[in-house]
Amino acid sequence: MAHNVSRRALLRGTLLGAGALAVPAALAACGDDKGGGGGTVNKNVTFGSNYSDDVPKKAFAETLAAFDQSKGYTTKINTVDHNSFQENITRYLQGNPDDAFTWFAGFRMRFFAAQGLATPIDDVWEGIGANYSEAFKIASTGEDGKKYFVPFYNYPWALFYRKSLWQEKGYAIPKTIDELRTLGAKMKADGLSPIGFADKDGWPAMGTFDQLNMRMNGYDFHIELMAYKQSWTDPKVKAVFDLWKGLMPLHQAGANGRTWQEAAQDLGAKKSGMYLLGSFVAQQFKGADLDDLDFFAFPEIDSTFGTGAVEAPIDGFMVSKKAKNPDGAKEVLKYLASAQAQNTYLKSDPSDVAANSQADASGYNALQKKAAAFIGGAKQISQFLDRDANPTFASTVMIPALQKFINDSSDIDGLLKSIDSQAKSIYAT
Repeated sequence: MAHNVSRRALLRGTLLGAGALAVPAALAACGDDKGGGGGTVNKNVTFGSNYSDDVPKKAFAETLAAFDQSKGYTTKINTVDHNSFQENITRYLQGNPDDAFTWFAGFRMRFFAAQGLATPIDDVWEGIGANYSEAFKIASTGEDGKKYFVPFYNYPWALFYRKSLWQEKGYAIPKTIDELRTLGAKMKADGLSPIGFADKDGWPAMGTFDQLNMRMNGYDFHIELMAYKQSWTDPKVKAVFDLWKGLMPLHQAGANGRTWQEAAQDLGAKKSGMYLLGSFVAQQFKGADLDDLDFFAFPEIDSTFGTGAVEAPIDGFMVSKKAKNPDGAKEVLKYLASAQAQNTYLKSDPSDVAANSQADASGYNALQKKAAAFIGGAKQISQFLDRDANPTFASTVMIPALQKFINDSSDIDGLLKSIDSQAKSIYAT
């Protein structure tokens, strides 16, 4: 969910409607200078980036600087706040886009490839394919069978906690939902918010729904629901919201007014006992505090499904269909697909796991090593609601629906009926 935490950010509103935000000037910037005279290779490439948080922004700049220095390129990064980037992505790609841009695997990639807004990069994959697993290859392939995406890293969603606090209080990792409830009650008695919670940006609560739905109804049902092959009024979905409603008193109050960074800081300050988020939460921890951070899988709800499904969104890069320098952009993506580039990036952003199978994991911190093993041991991997589902549905329906549920969970039937009605319309188009 990155790192920009973008996975994580959404196409809010009708993206092409009159109410859509204007594309930021920096996002629309695009270089077209030629590197030298006629016949010479154009080594000037522009890159639209949503890596706007301090840690990923610095890490990405250092990664591309290493490429520029070794290959003689000039890669200009146009960074835009990750939420604004996602909100304006369609208009951006239809207008005057950069040569390459940061984006997400799975449905989000296939959606824009199908719209004819991305350039196929099968020629890039001819040189990089051996270093990627079959799962990464599938996640990079459009509906037409062509490759459109280069995976850079991924990261797991789990319940994060501070080891020192748990040791001090004598807390044990809950294996089942009943144990989670018992632990939450103990934490409340100890003056803590048991589960940190934030949804000001609209996407984090989706992660909670994903965990509950996969644990209660299984991965297959969850993915079918995301594709609207199952109804949101199905009793199985209502059961998820009923359970979530019962767990809400264990969640940090006032979530709709809090950013994920603020909730992460509360975890760091030991005001909350645990926090369900992607491993990018580690961006808010440094030094000894980072060493004190650990995580565990969301506990079992139904033994039929266990805890084998893991949410691990993949972030990476694409080439714009309107790229002024597509060949140069492809050369940059070839580099970003390399173990060298991913090693460089992860030195500065220690919250993710490299996608290239040849990347050097020896430099991983304890959290990254655990994350790699956690993802590697997964039976199924989901991409996150705003990536597995239609992006318009995720942004215009699920953001307000979940925020409404957080504020008032008294009418679950009405909420699900509204979601289903809107889904029916959106998925029919």
